[in-house]
Amino acid sequence: MGRIFYIMGKSASGKDHIYRYVKAQENLHLKELVLYTTRPMRDGEEDGREYFFTDEKKYEQLLRDGKIIESRAYDTVYGVWRYFTADDGQIALSGQDYIGIGTLESYEKLREHFGEEALYPIYIEVEDGIRLERALKRERKQKEPKYAELCRRFLADCEDFSEEKLLRAGIVKRFTNNSEISDCQEEIVRCIEKMQKLM
Repeated sequence: MGRIFYIMGKSASGKDHIYRYVKAQENLHLKELVLYTTRPMRDGEEDGREYFFTDEKKYEQLLRDGKIIESRAYDTVYGVWRYFTADDGQIALSGQDYIGIGTLESYEKLREHFGEEALYPIYIEVEDGIRLERALKRERKQKEPKYAELCRRFLADCEDFSEEKLLRAGIVKRFTNNSEISDCQEEIVRCIEKMQKLM
């Protein structure tokens, strides 16, 4: 049976860069698990790579068809943005390992759906001051920076990834990304390699 290696972390923790790096390691033979979102595409993003970018109408149709595995709605300063995983045929755990990225909440719901043995959490931890600097730097590069949304997400992440919630979800192992991202990336690759040998 395959496993889903699921990367999580607060905003601006570097999880997107880490996800792309790990996904590109051919020796790991990881297939990507792509989530859906109704939020607008950011500069540099591509449909089907970071997310499947969709709309509320498509979400409602998948919901009616019983195809939503997990979903989250965020009431942002720009309206409600949804993030969700759909049972769209992309996940077949019979002998195939996957790499996914999402929130603690989505991790818990996927674990409920697929079973505890099928999910392996990879939690990226970054000191809050460093994380805030990175978020601001990233937002400044956007054509239309959304600073209010940056602040909302920063504060929401402190609640969403509280120590109590991490422990409740069984997140014990942490991967620290406070300095060189390559150190964190290599540590994660070694961990996945080790887990694949044990399976």
